[in-house]
Amino acid sequence: MPARETRYHADDLIRRLQQRLLEQGYQCGEADDRFGPKTRAALMQFQDDAGLLVDGIAGPVTLAALGVERTRRSDILDRITPGRIRKLFPYTRPPAIARNLPHIRAGLAAFDLTDKPMALMALSTIRAECEPFEPLNEQPSRYSCSSGRDDFDLYDHRCDLGNLGPPDGWRFRGRGFVQLTGRANYRRVGRLIGLGDRLEEDPDMAAEGETAGQILGAFLATRERAIREALMERDLRRARRLVNGGAHGLERFVDCFERGDRLFDDAPACERIDGI
Repeated sequence: MPARETRYHADDLIRRLQQRLLEQGYQCGEADDRFGPKTRAALMQFQDDAGLLVDGIAGPVTLAALGVERTRRSDILDRITPGRIRKLFPYTRPPAIARNLPHIRAGLAAFDLTDKPMALMALSTIRAECEPFEPLNEQPSRYSCSSGRDDFDLYDHRCDLGNLGPPDGWRFRGRGFVQLTGRANYRRVGRLIGLGDRLEEDPDMAAEGETAGQILGAFLATRERAIREALMERDLRRARRLVNGGAHGLERFVDCFERGDRLFDDAPACERIDGI
């Protein structure tokens, strides 16, 4: 993806990022508030050296590794309560919401996704993929299994998922609140949430509530900028596609997002992207 130079006047986050890179010996040019090609290249080199995902995006994990405190957006986390969530999940049993909501809140907090747009994105993703509000295991379908089989053989040789052949399709089938799928994704997200390679070695962990909440936060954080841009344009179909790759569960996703938009109507529906 070509680097784009953009200027932001609302805070000095880019300048502080540049200063930290320069202090650690990464040449990004002058600290001039411009996230240009030199800053992006320096950031990617830092990410590579630190063993982080090398994507050129200063998300919460990268900023924390650099020691840069991020200016927080308006936070609605303390208002995401079981009583309110039941209004977004009208067909879900309340005990499941009460049991798993703490894991969702923790995952959002860990990746600084506690403002209204991203919190609703997370909840709407759960409504689309795991309406029972439980981390689920993917069920066999014609998209994952050949006729008469239930071993996810169609995933076995999916290079885009990083699978290496049988039984990778079965081992790394979709799990959790966001249906994490594929060996490469288990490895990448496992490292993002601090598990090293444990998630790749024991993929069933992705269906455990605490881990599933962290995975949800990490997965959305890796796509945060694109998701925010879609939400700012009120393009919910594009926002859903950024997570699912298609339109599966779109009706439930939209219904949840619009219910939440009305429920939290005193919080900004869309906030300025801080550019990082």
